[in-house]
Amino acid sequence: MALSKEQVLDVLRAVEVPGGGTAVSRDLLRALAVQDGVVRFVLEGAPQAELEAMRPVLEAAVKALPGVASVTIVVPAGPPRGMGGTAQQVRGPAIGGHPKPQSGPQPVPGVARIIAVGSGKGGVGKSTVSSNLAVALSRAGKRVGLLDADIYGPSQPRMMGATQRPSSPDGQTILPLKAHGVALMSVGLMLKEDEAVIWRGPMLMGAMQQMLFQVKWDEFGPLDVLLIDLPPGTGDVQLTLCQKTKLDGTIVVSTPQDVALLDAKKAIDMFRRLDAPVLGLIENMSSYICANCGHEAHPFGQGGVEAEAARLGLPFLGALPLDLDVRLAGDAGTPAAAGEGAAAEAYAALAEALIARGAV
Repeated sequence: MALSKEQVLDVLRAVEVPGGGTAVSRDLLRALAVQDGVVRFVLEGAPQAELEAMRPVLEAAVKALPGVASVTIVVPAGPPRGMGGTAQQVRGPAIGGHPKPQSGPQPVPGVARIIAVGSGKGGVGKSTVSSNLAVALSRAGKRVGLLDADIYGPSQPRMMGATQRPSSPDGQTILPLKAHGVALMSVGLMLKEDEAVIWRGPMLMGAMQQMLFQVKWDEFGPLDVLLIDLPPGTGDVQLTLCQKTKLDGTIVVSTPQDVALLDAKKAIDMFRRLDAPVLGLIENMSSYICANCGHEAHPFGQGGVEAEAARLGLPFLGALPLDLDVRLAGDAGTPAAAGEGAAAEAYAALAEALIARGAV
């Protein structure tokens, strides 16, 4: 019989915690999730020291339940100075160990430069650009890492052909995988491919903090650059990233049409407000060449991103084609940039442009 939320609640109702009462009777329990033996919940509503003292007591009690594979308990911390959000600490093998509290932006050990790839909206091929750019930079001689920060919709494991679960030799440090010459980490590597992540903000931000600071990014040698594939929008992940570590640059991906550019401009405004330098814009799906007749078409328009970059006084990093081979390669787990042909050449040119600018 599968483990249920009610079974976990029954245990939590019976365990007295430091400060008196139980976590349930004192209404300290939030966002309880139970799936395939993995138990996750948030503790909040009491002083920080009290919550921290409760955590090991509750963790031990829940772990004693038959059918429990792992327990993750999140304790939100106080708001960092200058930000409206909250930082948090996560413990448990579902993601990693217990991250050390951070005050202000911190360097990521083993990483020389950090570049985030964002879009402001979904559907413009940002993840495809991230994976292919990472591979192209690796082929150009750079040591590259790729962090999939799209917690709710991680796609990099599929695109990079990575299926192995990351290991943790000491229960604290997480070892990245290596795919196509790139060090890779994604929450998708911890889950079944079709399993949804149903987390509140504190758990999401805790996972993000762990994937930044507890992953041994220099497992295969010190990285020249860590590319971070951001989720769509301008929310928790972006704020946490800029709050916890200093970005050396950001790249904004958009398709040429006005609707996509509206959201790309919001992403640019967000990065500027967060003091994250914008290295430039990429126009994705810029053109399509018919495989039968060779005719070049522009289904999303052409030149819109380049014109917007000029208007904003930002570099235009290049245009990438809409190419069926890119989609097929991503679905097959071998990015187009890892092979030969027009798509690989386009990404190689993009990588060389970034290297020439000193961005990497």
